[in-house]
Amino acid sequence: MKKGLVHIYTGEGKGKTTAAVGLAVRAKSRGLNTFFAQFFKEKNIGGETLLLNTLDITTVVFDQVKSPFFHPSLDQATLRNEIKKALSSLTIIFRENKFDVMILDEFICLISTGLLSEKEALAFLKSRPKNLEIVLTGRGASPKLMNYADYITYMQKIKHPKDEGITARKGIEI
Repeated sequence: MKKGLVHIYTGEGKGKTTAAVGLAVRAKSRGLNTFFAQFFKEKNIGGETLLLNTLDITTVVFDQVKSPFFHPSLDQATLRNEIKKALSSLTIIFRENKFDVMILDEFICLISTGLLSEKEALAFLKSRPKNLEIVLTGRGASPKLMNYADYITYMQKIKHPKDEGITARKGIEI
């Protein structure tokens, strides 16, 4: 690819990670070297990364970067430090320039929770190799971030079983 574009999957609806996994599979099936990273997820509980690994898609779960929504007692400074470490690791991967597609699942939530400033996020994204296609997922994409993107898909919740008290089901919602 001559120029890598930026995709955003955001909104309050279900399907952001699912869409990103689908794009990872499509990219790999077309011979693109694909990298899939997750923030705010627990290692080895999501089957997505285990399955993607069997397809020879490189995966990383930054499990030290926990969601303040699910872990409200965690120290914000510690979380910011873990995010800094994760971005440093990703910057090294940028320099290696061996991937065609990079998916950063829940990256947008780093910004929307205030753990990463929009300015820092945009500087990080602008530092990527120009040929790297990058996909960002998560609720709360800001207008500035969306302006930077080339593709934006907004997942809108119309109806959801949780509204009726049905808890998340393994393999469907989680």
